[in-house]
Amino acid sequence: MSATKSKKEELAFNKNEDKMKLKIAELDRHLAKIAEGGGKARMEKHRAKGKMTARERIDYLIDDPKDFFEVGAFAGMGMYKEYGGCPAGGVVCGVGQIGGRRAMIVANDATVKAGAWFPITGKKNLRAQEIAMENRLPIIYLVDSAGVFLPMQDEIFPDKEHFGRIFRNNAIMSSEGIIQIAAVMGSCVAGGAYLPIMSDESLIVDKTGTIFLAGSYLVKAAIGEDIDNETLGGATTHTEISGVCDVKALNDKDCLDRIKKMMGKIGAFEKAGFNREKSFAPKLNPEEILGLLPIEVQGQYDVREVIKRIVDNSEIDEYKEGFGKTIVCATARIDGWAVGIVANQRQLVKSKTGQMQFGGVIYNDSADKAARFIMNCNQKKIPLVFLQDVTGFMVGSQSEHAGIIKDGAKLVNAVSNSVVPKFTIVMGNSYGAGNYAMCGKGYDPRFIVGWPTAKIAVMGGSQAAKTLLQIQVASMKSKGETISPEKEAELLKKITDKYDEQTTAYYAASRIWMDAIINPTETRNWISMGIEVANGAPITKRFNVGVIQT
Repeated sequence: MSATKSKKEELAFNKNEDKMKLKIAELDRHLAKIAEGGGKARMEKHRAKGKMTARERIDYLIDDPKDFFEVGAFAGMGMYKEYGGCPAGGVVCGVGQIGGRRAMIVANDATVKAGAWFPITGKKNLRAQEIAMENRLPIIYLVDSAGVFLPMQDEIFPDKEHFGRIFRNNAIMSSEGIIQIAAVMGSCVAGGAYLPIMSDESLIVDKTGTIFLAGSYLVKAAIGEDIDNETLGGATTHTEISGVCDVKALNDKDCLDRIKKMMGKIGAFEKAGFNREKSFAPKLNPEEILGLLPIEVQGQYDVREVIKRIVDNSEIDEYKEGFGKTIVCATARIDGWAVGIVANQRQLVKSKTGQMQFGGVIYNDSADKAARFIMNCNQKKIPLVFLQDVTGFMVGSQSEHAGIIKDGAKLVNAVSNSVVPKFTIVMGNSYGAGNYAMCGKGYDPRFIVGWPTAKIAVMGGSQAAKTLLQIQVASMKSKGETISPEKEAELLKKITDKYDEQTTAYYAASRIWMDAIINPTETRNWISMGIEVANGAPITKRFNVGVIQT
């Protein structure tokens, strides 16, 4: 930290840093546990069959395992406890480089319920396909799955965003020229059997890979035929008799080596053409980000100090610096890429009228400023980065009379109709309509991640808990029940604890409301990767806003 900081500021920084480091340590522990999949015993049993685990397959396939950006690692966390859980949703997904080319990789984890599909598995697979389609990324499927998890089939099978959507997306990607390669490295059964043949190229591993609509037991029950799984749908059958697969691989490594060769022969495609120059590291220490963000909801800080530790040379060109001060808008470079940054300012600031404005709240002027800035970035083809720490839009008669709903609609409209890629980082609070206006999951960010301090909810925990308590107490009183102050305090704590649990970064990531939880110091690299990926998809639409009152 700068020597000009007071002792009080230094103390606050050190406290924030200590708390953030504890949260990062907790994050690392969770990730290490998730990486164990279904457990060490199941992993060893898997290897005993001559197979690599899902993560081992990915590490072998990509150029640098450290450069793998995992998507949905926390999917399913804390869910399906009655079935023993579903670490990472039973599938490992992420973006890595194969022969210098970025690709989305989807690898079933057969150590988790034999790779069976839970509801969250389907959601995660669809998210991986969405990323591939939006960014025109080649997608590699490493298939090793027992199919739909039957006890929950009603939540994974028939609806629009369920299992069958995967194959619809296969067809759409094929029609749009997005490369798909499927490698059957274990089971591939029932509806899942369509995936390899709907991909551009398919491989199958000899003796361990099998594909069939129904396995030998079901065939026996259905039509009385006696046949073993290998003869029914093994590698020899599908490369020499049915023609379902293109390549028979000797083992996992041979299969992955062949995928590397396929990827190495892909030609160049048209780029979006986002501006990039030579990269420069931030002049201010990125590690200091850990001490800048107050862990407390009401803590104040200047978001510019965070931004300067992410961008090249720690330089920003701020837009309308003296206007709409609860949102900071600026252009800068991140790893050489030109970016437009929209960031909430959680700091008490003076408005143009001299009044103090609460940090983290979107006012009329800040909404108007951000909307205009987003329009400018679309005009100039500059990708947008949203740094969320927002408690919502300002309420009260003054804001309502000034037309906060109208100005908020301008911002939501600009975000919704933006055609340049958007990237969202939830640093702290993400409450109510502020989540929407700052490009929450529902507004199609190319990627959305959170820091361990992220909190996503319709409103803050304290306000929500008190509101819910009032409703519950009123209901009890209407029934003639009396409630003591002690009982009321007990109810409030119970409601608060439950609500707070549902607002954490882990709760959001387990449901794939965010793609990942990251160490704040990784923010710069993550944004650069995202823009590099997005640069592979040319912009084909013009930016047009809808009907907005002016």
